[in-house]
Amino acid sequence: MRPPGFRNFLLLASSLLFAGLSAVPQSFSPSLRSWPGAACRLSRAESERRCRAPGQPPGAALCHGRGRCDCGVCICHVTEPGMFFGPLCECHEWVCETYDGSTCAGHGKCDCGKCKCDQGWYGDACQYPTNCDLTKKKSNQMCRNSQDIICSNAGTCHCGRCKCDNSDGSGLVYGKFCECDDRECIDDETEEICGGHGKCYCGNCYCKAGWHGDKCEFQCDITPWESKRRCTSPDGKICSNRGTCVCGECTCHDVDPTGDWGDIHGDTCECDERDCRAVYDRYSDDFCSGHGQCNCGRCDCKAGWYGKKCEHPQSCTLSADESIRKCQGSSDLPCSGRGKCECGKCTCYPPGDRRVYGKTCECDDRRCEDLDGVVCGGHGTCSCGRCVCERGWFGKLCQHPRKCNMTEEQSKNLCESADGILCSGKGSCHCGKCICSAEEWYISGEFCDCDDRDCDKHDGLICTGNGICSCGNCECWDGWNGNACEIWLGSEYP
Repeated sequence: MRPPGFRNFLLLASSLLFAGLSAVPQSFSPSLRSWPGAACRLSRAESERRCRAPGQPPGAALCHGRGRCDCGVCICHVTEPGMFFGPLCECHEWVCETYDGSTCAGHGKCDCGKCKCDQGWYGDACQYPTNCDLTKKKSNQMCRNSQDIICSNAGTCHCGRCKCDNSDGSGLVYGKFCECDDRECIDDETEEICGGHGKCYCGNCYCKAGWHGDKCEFQCDITPWESKRRCTSPDGKICSNRGTCVCGECTCHDVDPTGDWGDIHGDTCECDERDCRAVYDRYSDDFCSGHGQCNCGRCDCKAGWYGKKCEHPQSCTLSADESIRKCQGSSDLPCSGRGKCECGKCTCYPPGDRRVYGKTCECDDRRCEDLDGVVCGGHGTCSCGRCVCERGWFGKLCQHPRKCNMTEEQSKNLCESADGILCSGKGSCHCGKCICSAEEWYISGEFCDCDDRDCDKHDGLICTGNGICSCGNCECWDGWNGNACEIWLGSEYP
């Protein structure tokens, strides 16, 4: 038998424990069950009240909709990336603002959905320095988008960083250059983002299964699997990679600007009439070199003509393969992709342009010009598409002087990209200009921040050989158009 003093100690300890638990906030209360599996000692209404955010009425989401309520205590769970935590599951480790792909811009820490900025930085994403050491010209330069527009005309520039116009506090305008406007995703009738049936990313709706339309406003009456099956072409590709599948029907990429029956057609976009043209001209019906009939992208030649595109007269003593081999030379494409092959001879295009020449059209002196049309930067001569620089100059377009009249510090300041890295870490700095890595041929741009692999290709060539790649976009030569400069718009058809 225990002494009375021990019994009094237990009573005192129990009283202190009960008082301590009563002092804990309701949201931190432990499960009020006598043992695991036992009935909850709280009523359902009281249990749910403790699991709701303060001020929320009955019926509101429990545990912020991110967990389940177990006898007045939130047990957090997620169905999306990241981790939820907090007494009411109110905190999410991934909900802090980002800037240029970095949480809190790399200048702060994420604390329950809000950025706590390091000293010297401020903003929702800690993206703005408190003290700016940039000139206004340099600041504006860093705020220009790929179209050379400051903050996409949707914000203001502050020390080389864009502040997007969100006066209503919606946060729907965002992006490094304020290029994304999610207001474009709001359904006019329901006023919901993507009609409540999808998610918006940078002004475009990505619909849930069974919904389609610009704002996910239309519902599909067949399953996604049946839709995919109907859109699959004989070669196993969705709409032959030439169209978009919408509810089991292919919408082909129609390249005809009139909106009439386009060059790409068929139930699964399997027919491409452009394959019947030696040189594609969107305004001409001159298929199969004018010597045949085009049937679903294949030429049926008239008598006296032959070849994949009916380009060879029967009078030519060369076979089609021999003709192409003669026109190829050292290139992978006949006439280097810059001309028309007839009986082993190349006719370079555009017609009459002396900058494209050679037996197999292998020389293209347009490659020596910058976007302003200056040949070799004015400091060299062009020979078969390559610059021969004058003494004292070097570079692909002779744009770099060998002697520099500025200090190393001045030079480095001019070579820093928007993220503060010298030439984006992909080149070296010389006299205030970046020289991009020669080993990575596809790196270009003023700060080596462009990847020319992003430019569209046609027939295996970047910009089809009819333009130059400028920071991921094709700048076409005169007479050519299209995302990959594959469309001939010249007045004379070669």
